[in-house]
Amino acid sequence: MLVTGATGYIGGRLVPRLLAARHDVRVLVRRPERLRDVPWRRDVDVVAGDLDDRASVDAAMEGIEVVYYLVHSMGGRGDFESTELSIASNVADSARGHGVARIVYLGGLHPDGERLSRHLRSRAQVGEILLASGVPTIVLQAGVIIGSGSTSFEMIRHLTEVLPYMPAPRWVRSFIQPIAVRDVLHYLIQSAEAPHDVSRAFDIGGPDIFRYGQLMNGYAVEAGLPQRPIAALPVLTPWLAGQWVNLVTPIPRRLAVPIIESLQFDCVMREHDIDQVIPPPPEGLLPYRDAVRLALERERAGEVETSWRNAEVAGAPSDPLPSDPEWAGHTVYVDERARRTSAPAPDLWRVIEGVGGENGWYSFPLAWALRGWLDKLSGGVGLRRGRRDPVTLHVGDAVDFWRVEAIERGSFLRLRAEMRVPGRAWLELAAVPSGGGADYRQRAVFFPKGLSGRLYWWAILPFHGVIFAGMANRITAEAEATRIDPRDSEE
Repeated sequence: MLVTGATGYIGGRLVPRLLAARHDVRVLVRRPERLRDVPWRRDVDVVAGDLDDRASVDAAMEGIEVVYYLVHSMGGRGDFESTELSIASNVADSARGHGVARIVYLGGLHPDGERLSRHLRSRAQVGEILLASGVPTIVLQAGVIIGSGSTSFEMIRHLTEVLPYMPAPRWVRSFIQPIAVRDVLHYLIQSAEAPHDVSRAFDIGGPDIFRYGQLMNGYAVEAGLPQRPIAALPVLTPWLAGQWVNLVTPIPRRLAVPIIESLQFDCVMREHDIDQVIPPPPEGLLPYRDAVRLALERERAGEVETSWRNAEVAGAPSDPLPSDPEWAGHTVYVDERARRTSAPAPDLWRVIEGVGGENGWYSFPLAWALRGWLDKLSGGVGLRRGRRDPVTLHVGDAVDFWRVEAIERGSFLRLRAEMRVPGRAWLELAAVPSGGGADYRQRAVFFPKGLSGRLYWWAILPFHGVIFAGMANRITAEAEATRIDPRDSEE
């Protein structure tokens, strides 16, 4: 089986379940290093490449019977529609040429006869291309997916928790049929076993149909919060609502807007034909409030398997930091700090790996908060994206408005900036054993873009002495304050 989108929210959960069902799995990813720390990495065949590169797709299709198409344009910029349709055609043609027996695509519920948003229209057209490929195809059309770390769940959660009274757009009165991520995975896995003569789109959804406002108050009940009064305001357009959601939740505008656009219409199943091909799970489809309760339990226990936070940011720099010799001839600004600490390297590393999220950045929190708000106002991810796990980091993890680019556990961490800046930026933190303690090393690297990038660096330069120096001082102080006495561990 070939899984595309294996680093995404659904793909990252599907792969281990396919392996548990004793399927051979291959994944096609642009950057294999993002899979370095996932527990199933050694159990899959990894092909590096892009879906828009026919050679990469053909290499991945060799010997494959079932293809899972789990990529989409959520948050895409520019002419993403033509790009997505081109990619779908690439996959469809290659699958047909390699004799693939089945394509499975996860699309979105959408009404007939309505003018769809660009994102919904694109997803519907991708399904049509795959169905026209000549390869038996199952298109599963789901609405709001509820699970720990899903974008829809996080949006409902933060809208409910942040505002005691919600002046909301008209879409809070739209009818929604949510589905638990557990049940989405059930349908995806079982689609591989469907009869070969089945080739069509199917609506899927959970057992409940609510207005969107009821989803928020259902969350409030499960989270132990009072139910929120909601007032639907006709003046909030999807664009304005996107700005509002961007500001009051961690969901960046690029994700909020397409979600909101999809909520302009009732999002419910028009048919239940899927039951004739794939029966519901033996225990039944999970009700909405049960799905919310399960998601909250996973988040409180720190057991979030995959998260929207780790989705790649459209337009954000993705190239790795060039090696120092490659800087020759380029304008590069560097801020380096070093501190000696009596704390052993493992204790220092524990603080380094815990940066961001609830722990913050150990210096001038007001400045960091201001930078996060400026990023949100400009459509970026901001600081409230947080991190998936409060203790451990992996390559590809999001940490507020950074992304883990490289990690050598116990000694070195490199973060790539995904906030909006006129250039490319990285932050490196390292713990080096030295005598009975350790040396802390910190380096910020900035590749400016044009004059605006240079002006940006010089404008923030006066704050470096406070922010970067304070960060180095506080991290080493925290390591010394929380160091573990070896005699305690022996007891």
